[in-house]
Amino acid sequence: MSSKSFAVRTALATAAAALLMPLAAQAQNIAVVNGKPVPKARVETLLQQAARAGQQISPELQQQARDQVVLREIFVQEAEKKGLATSADYKAQMELARQSILIRELFDNFRKTHPVADATAQAEYDKIKASAAGTEYHARHILVETEDQAKALIAQIKAGASFEELAKKNSKDPGSGENGGDLDFAKPDAYVPEFSQAMVALKKGEMTETPVKSQFGWHIIRLDDTREAQFPAFEEVKDQLKQRMEQASLQQYQEELRKKARTDYKFGGE
Repeated sequence: MSSKSFAVRTALATAAAALLMPLAAQAQNIAVVNGKPVPKARVETLLQQAARAGQQISPELQQQARDQVVLREIFVQEAEKKGLATSADYKAQMELARQSILIRELFDNFRKTHPVADATAQAEYDKIKASAAGTEYHARHILVETEDQAKALIAQIKAGASFEELAKKNSKDPGSGENGGDLDFAKPDAYVPEFSQAMVALKKGEMTETPVKSQFGWHIIRLDDTREAQFPAFEEVKDQLKQRMEQASLQQYQEELRKKARTDYKFGGE
């Protein structure tokens, strides 16, 4: 091979590379605005933020992200041309934005490196389930202002009047009154002591013979049914439970960082 032919080939290769370089650069950019390339990575960042917020990444959203990235570049160039990037307000806001992004990355990193294992979630589930065990009571009640009102309604019910209809007409508890006094199934500790003590003393189908006084007024209580406390299966609540445990772990981590920091500042409540 002659030196001349080698030189020719080298020149051709160099020219080809020069022609290909703009294409390679173009592949990394979504557009060029006033001579400045706009990288596709910005679009990916916007889409990642949308995904974090729970948005579905559709073709329409992808187009909106591309439009937004190019528009931002247009507007940013104009702002820089006017010298706004040198203002004190801009710099202060940029520092806050920098801190927010770094803090988010810190917390995201903590979540990734401290996942809640299924076995840990199962143990927490078992503990919660054990504390929730017991009898649930399905009761109805009518709540009125005075003892005399309650006594009069008890007499009407004993005479054959409908408990449910009297509850709808007379109960001052709006949540249950319009549903015939229905309180659904609940454990005794869901109610004030006076109410729960009277309720658990009843048998199915029984009604309190005398009005029950509480801080809310006077109650007439009827017990419709009882059952063992219902609890969802572990698989039904696993994801929600793990999310709650991860959030509690993150809050503990934040508190540890706060306590370890050397500062003369006094936080509220200290």
